[in-house]
Amino acid sequence: MKASCCVSVTQDVSMSFKYMREDESQNHEKRKGSRFVYWGYEVNTSSDDCIAAINSYSHQVLGYGREREVILEAPLYDKDCVLGNILAAHYLTSSDFARAKSYLRAAESHLGEATPYEKAVFKAVDYLFCENMEDDVALELHSKLLEKFPKDLLSWKRVEILCFYMGRPDLSLPLFEKILPENREQDYVYGMFAFPLMELGQLVEAEKAARKGYEINKNDSWAHHCLCHVLQTECRFNEAVEFMEGCSASWDSCSSLRYSHNWWHVAVCYLEAGSSISKVQDIYDHQMYKELEKDDAVATDVYKDALGLLLRLDTRDKLDEFLNRLKILANCLTDQAMWYQEWLFDITTIWALSKVGYTSQAHVLLEGLKSRTSNMGEKKKQLMQKAIVLAEAVYEYGKGNYKEALELLGPNFDADNYKRLKY
Repeated sequence: MKASCCVSVTQDVSMSFKYMREDESQNHEKRKGSRFVYWGYEVNTSSDDCIAAINSYSHQVLGYGREREVILEAPLYDKDCVLGNILAAHYLTSSDFARAKSYLRAAESHLGEATPYEKAVFKAVDYLFCENMEDDVALELHSKLLEKFPKDLLSWKRVEILCFYMGRPDLSLPLFEKILPENREQDYVYGMFAFPLMELGQLVEAEKAARKGYEINKNDSWAHHCLCHVLQTECRFNEAVEFMEGCSASWDSCSSLRYSHNWWHVAVCYLEAGSSISKVQDIYDHQMYKELEKDDAVATDVYKDALGLLLRLDTRDKLDEFLNRLKILANCLTDQAMWYQEWLFDITTIWALSKVGYTSQAHVLLEGLKSRTSNMGEKKKQLMQKAIVLAEAVYEYGKGNYKEALELLGPNFDADNYKRLKY
């Protein structure tokens, strides 16, 4: 590994395969020692099982499935496959970084035999592992990848997520518009296309795109989410609730992230529509928090949405009936192993801890955020200073020091200016 940087929905796996359109991939003429992934791009492997694992993983990611670990099967079937190894590395980035690096090294060691597609994916994903990664460079590498291989929806998804954390839908939309003609009528495409449209306020076009995504695949939970965003923004709360609850049965196979967040939207729509608070309580108890009972639940994803809902209730002066729930949640949030993974989670955790009287723990987390900011590059440090001010404000707000909180935020506070909350 070069020192300067790195070189350059489903219920089980078999259900994923129904979206793979194997008959299409079989139309490609196979070269000796190579296969083609779902998008039609060549990969240097002779293992059909390796390709099947890669294809299944792609659909798990795009569909927010619970079985993304299927990608770890790809290197088992072909330990030399560059694409299988680099995707396995990316999957493990947040959960097991040391193991992720071992897959990264395996991918790097076989770059000489990789196809052009594999090399392009490797270059783009490998950069994400750099210690001082710059978002604009990561986006440029992915843009070049998609210009050459526009049907790679998995890379498209990485761009969407990257631009989301950058707070720059204006960067993802032009790229998506450029490659959309190559992907018409494909699963997942229109939900991804709808999201930056919605974020940029192009609500009519966003609704059209989200509904088209829903027409193509009724179980596309991201299209559900995007359409709900549009309806919620336009205060069409009852319509949003009816649509989302009608789709909700399909979310059982979704990851904790998508399952709890889609239900969060339903709860918010009930709240903003002025419905009985019991509606919100039912969703919190029997949908969002109940997700934690599943063996493969990701607790931090559930906690993040629970925090978001409880904070909104507090700002609406409706938290009293949820105080016991907040105390239970705050007890979980004292586990420092969950801290410093995502700014939004940490900032709302500071509010929750200070709100229930755990001010010393909240202060430790706040000081930890300041310390991490001080170690950033100058450009990112300046950008994240706003996040520190926001963290200080919610700390004071949680303690009941409303005047101090407002003074920290200032008279021109706009939450839209705080969307870039990423370590």
